Amino acid sequence: MTAYDPSLGRSPDGLLGWLGFGRRPAAITPPELAVPPLADRRDELRLRQLGDVGQFLRTHQLEVTAATLSTAWLYLSGTDSQVIRAVDRRVLSRQPVTTEWLDTALGEQPGVDEAALWADLMARLEINIAELASNSSAAHSATKTYHNALEGHVGELEHAAKTGAAITELASIAKTMLLRTREIEKQMLRSEAQTRALKRRLDEARRSAAEDHLTGLPNRRAFEAVLGEQHLLAQAAGEFLCVAFCDIDHFKRVNDEHGHDAGDRVLKLVADGLAKVSNDRCHVARHGGEEFVMLFRGEQPAEVMVKLDRLRSQLADRRLVNRASEQPFGQITFSAGLAEVFAFGDPRSALKAADVALYRAKQEGRNRIVMADPVDPPLSPGQLEADPQLAGREPLPPQEQLSAATPG
Repeated sequence: MTAYDPSLGRSPDGLLGWLGFGRRPAAITPPELAVPPLADRRDELRLRQLGDVGQFLRTHQLEVTAATLSTAWLYLSGTDSQVIRAVDRRVLSRQPVTTEWLDTALGEQPGVDEAALWADLMARLEINIAELASNSSAAHSATKTYHNALEGHVGELEHAAKTGAAITELASIAKTMLLRTREIEKQMLRSEAQTRALKRRLDEARRSAAEDHLTGLPNRRAFEAVLGEQHLLAQAAGEFLCVAFCDIDHFKRVNDEHGHDAGDRVLKLVADGLAKVSNDRCHVARHGGEEFVMLFRGEQPAEVMVKLDRLRSQLADRRLVNRASEQPFGQITFSAGLAEVFAFGDPRSALKAADVALYRAKQEGRNRIVMADPVDPPLSPGQLEADPQLAGREPLPPQEQLSAATPG
């Protein structure tokens, strides 16, 4: 028994509806007057696969995200036995397949590169859409040519000087075929429009998968891709490459005293402040919770330290008020840990070092920037919970704890 019934994927709703496809109109040309097929079996298979993925998400009431699309594809294509077994066990135990469960249960499985799976799925969809668009355009062109030729023949028949009964009947049939080819041409135009809409929605989905919806900044997945690119560029040019973790101080207190809506506004404020320094050599992203990550290429660590400290000071000098309650927030500050990537060998080690430096900044009183030292020991498991001074740094969800422990 599985969570998926193949017959469900034949519905015209689901992901196809979200992507802009409506129900496919029934064929109107009888067999004896049929025009050559407008789409081959591969097009039907692609549409069916999209429908199957959409119905999987619809059945389990899942949002359209990189994780859920990847899971649906792996499950339906049968390419990952671990995913299949995990989902089947979940369904057999009569528990819902939720996004949170997918993040926890499947995110911890070794060897599953979600970013790579997402990129592969997007690439497959792009290829399918491009081929569908090409086939639709070719079919439309052929139909139009056929229509024009048929229209010319009808005109010749109608103007024939002598028309017997047979020719009159032939002209009538030709007129009927002309009307039907005109309708088919309209359908092909609609198909081309749907294909263009599908491409736009795919582009929107890609942007959405790389963006944090609350702050508008790139998310952790997008940052990891940029980090890899910038590391190669800095290495080739012999430039410095610095990475920093920034964490809002006492953010839990803001949520507890003013509510999560107010906390969201504080997050946006800090995000906007950090984003002001962003350019093609400086990248800012929300890493998770109240934590942000920054990347600086071509600047020495001391210069980056000055820039970060200026941002910290500007935020600390502001006096913010909760407009909903007119109550002051008090001083809003952030702490940060900074590491130079090449001092630690690779981006993964530098991210860990920056995180250690961030903990040191919290231990030393917060509202400060600390430079990572290559000789600093790594954090031991449970150190955050064991140190009461760090209680203001909220723990990440399980899947983000895993990522923070092993970045990249």
